[in-house]
Amino acid sequence: MSLIKLLTVSEDEGEQRLDRWFKRRFPHLTQGAVEKLCRTGQVRVDGARAKASDRVGPGMEVRVPPLPANDAPSRPMKDSVSRSDTMMIQACVLYRDDDMIVLNKPAGLPSQGGSGQGDRHVDGLTEALKFGYKDRPKLVHRLDKDTSGVLLLARTDRVARALSESFRHRNTIKIYWAIVAGVPYPKMGSIKYGLMKAPGHGRGGEGEKMICVHPAKMADYPDAKRAHTDYALLHVLGTRLSWLAMSPITGRTHQLRAHMSEMGHPIIGDGKYGGSGQENAGDGWGAQLGGDISRKLHLHARSLSVEHPITKKMMTFKASLPDHMARTWKTLDWKETDVPENPWTDDPV
Repeated sequence: MSLIKLLTVSEDEGEQRLDRWFKRRFPHLTQGAVEKLCRTGQVRVDGARAKASDRVGPGMEVRVPPLPANDAPSRPMKDSVSRSDTMMIQACVLYRDDDMIVLNKPAGLPSQGGSGQGDRHVDGLTEALKFGYKDRPKLVHRLDKDTSGVLLLARTDRVARALSESFRHRNTIKIYWAIVAGVPYPKMGSIKYGLMKAPGHGRGGEGEKMICVHPAKMADYPDAKRAHTDYALLHVLGTRLSWLAMSPITGRTHQLRAHMSEMGHPIIGDGKYGGSGQENAGDGWGAQLGGDISRKLHLHARSLSVEHPITKKMMTFKASLPDHMARTWKTLDWKETDVPENPWTDDPV
């Protein structure tokens, strides 16, 4: 056993999740072990209790409790990626230069490991995205496992810090496409319900849900965090469903899914927030359309506009729809070119 240590996050390490920082410093620790240390209050950041998902940055002080010795062989981070996974993740690249890489993340592939996510995720496949660089690229943000679309990675620590700062100060424009049950009114609006984690955990953590809190009641729920989503109606099918553009002004867990569910218009295929067993028989609530429409989540990160951290040029990246959503669009006779890329501006992005 080792003694308690107070370690400072270095400039080279940049900003990242606490659990990722731990696993890079102490690779023999499992994800479960890190989460337990945080849950039991043994880990502190700048003197305060912290969760595994909290972010740490340069200059922050992390209290590291006595850790088990690395006597038994542990499962190290994979240094090689299978040929099939290499081909798959490289085919997802939309753009790359000396500073960053942009992917069209497939639905069903987690951004990184964690409770219930398994071993196969984007972060674990970054060895195949080095493209001649010494170090793996680093995730700048995340998408839910079942959400597809634009995902940004930085190729150096300096760029990772700059892009993280841009996201934190909301100097980016993220636009998602989704199909939701019913037709929201008004056609354009903002949702500002706060979000907090529901009590309890599902098996492996995958049962976690976010609860919406009315803006006027935020003071009653100290764990709730403010959240803001703008939405715009792009197309409808009678009163049964709608094609929406959504822009998350904040970036909370499950924000878009929880907000649309709270408004009575859950995203199609969302078993967590829309009820997997509920059929959408008309103007109702159900998140399943039936027939030839896929039961998968219909939520896609369509575009991301961000200032290049080195050239300072504003760049926009667009990701084509995943196969299951493209089939739905074809079934409904909807075309990507029929709507503006950014409904909040006069000109398309």
